[in-house]
Amino acid sequence: MDHVEPLFPIPLMRAEGVLSAELVAEAAAAIRHARIEKNLRSDQLFHSEVANPTQDPIFRKLAELAVPKLEELGFLLFGERLRWTVKEMWTNMLETGGSQTLHAHANSFISGVYYLTPSHPACKTVFVRPPGGGDWSFRHHTRTASMGPYNAGKYILPSAEPGDLVLFPSYLYHEVPRNQGEQRITASFNAIPDSLDCWGYRITFTP
Repeated sequence: MDHVEPLFPIPLMRAEGVLSAELVAEAAAAIRHARIEKNLRSDQLFHSEVANPTQDPIFRKLAELAVPKLEELGFLLFGERLRWTVKEMWTNMLETGGSQTLHAHANSFISGVYYLTPSHPACKTVFVRPPGGGDWSFRHHTRTASMGPYNAGKYILPSAEPGDLVLFPSYLYHEVPRNQGEQRITASFNAIPDSLDCWGYRITFTP
């Protein structure tokens, strides 16, 4: 009998309805009045300043609700339930016509996105197979080819509703195509475990 094993997959967690409708509305309203700065690559994408979640009441609520999910995904990544901290959080306001270029997050292990408004169907978060990996230098992409997790170069996130949370390893590249709908608001963050231990050699991450 033949067996196909999913070797070395990259976990991505979609957690639906993490935020209540009341908290979604409260967070979206606060973000619309927050201090913002323009993205370097898109004139229609704006961010709040990167902040320590403990210093903002809304961010603190979002961070606290993310911790149990971080522990779950962290178990898949490291094989043990570690203590996780959301070390920084910021907001993204994507206006009509704006986009977010391909990027990954440095100096963290798990990154997350809270969705606070509906997204236009053409403006879903896209995750990209890590560039420069160990794949062949050739591709087979045709109109008749069947795309799956073993050969696809991109994964388009299904519709994310307000209040949903998506978590992924921080090294995973992602982007947001041009927004063809109304303003799209999200809150993003980076998280780290308290420490990592490799056979007694412990690295501790402290504020």
